[in-house]
Amino acid sequence: MALFAISDLHLALSVDKPMDVFGPRWSGYMDRLKENWCSVVGEDDHVVVPGDISWATYLDSAHEDFRFIHELPGRKIISKGNHDYWWTTMRKMEKFISGNGFTSISFMHNNSFSIEGVTVCGTRGWEMPGEAGFGAEDEKIYRRELQRLEMSLQKGISDMSSDPALADNILVAALHYPPFNSRGEFSEFMDIMKKYGVRICIYGHLHGDACESAIEGLVDGIRFRLVAADHLGFMPERLF
Repeated sequence: MALFAISDLHLALSVDKPMDVFGPRWSGYMDRLKENWCSVVGEDDHVVVPGDISWATYLDSAHEDFRFIHELPGRKIISKGNHDYWWTTMRKMEKFISGNGFTSISFMHNNSFSIEGVTVCGTRGWEMPGEAGFGAEDEKIYRRELQRLEMSLQKGISDMSSDPALADNILVAALHYPPFNSRGEFSEFMDIMKKYGVRICIYGHLHGDACESAIEGLVDGIRFRLVAADHLGFMPERLF
């Protein structure tokens, strides 16, 4: 069993909003994603998808995008991105998954997942303080997202403490927004990850020229990896 990650799928089977307009790298991206995914991910593997899943506005209208994801190999752990307007309560999303038979999909929201030596935690994140236009409402959302990351990590740590089989698990944090601003300055998300002993942080959200300033590699004991789909060439990245 392997663990993969890829974010920013921006699926558009449910609405007429393909990503091709953002340049040649997105040409035929959904077919490329499917081909690449099927070439590396097995049925017993897990794939973390941290945000920007579907362009659909409402959950019911995301049906075909979720069918696409469900029919891909492996178990998928999905968290929220800034464009996932369809995202609603866990009760409604789980009812949607169950009612449509999309049983290979789970949602990460104030919870965690333990998978053979790895515990995955995470949240959406938000824009960082110090960015242009960052205001009072941004501060409110930013603080709430810090709390959600901590809740998820606390759940993961609790599971690891209560089950000897999980005691030595590696902690992975999955964010949609990067935990640093456009100047490369880390936010309080970094403080929380260090507090709980996170070893790997994956994130998405960055595209095009913004990828050039992305922080990747080992920083203060945490290995960072940008897993936005176009940055990966629409090939899921194997973490373990």
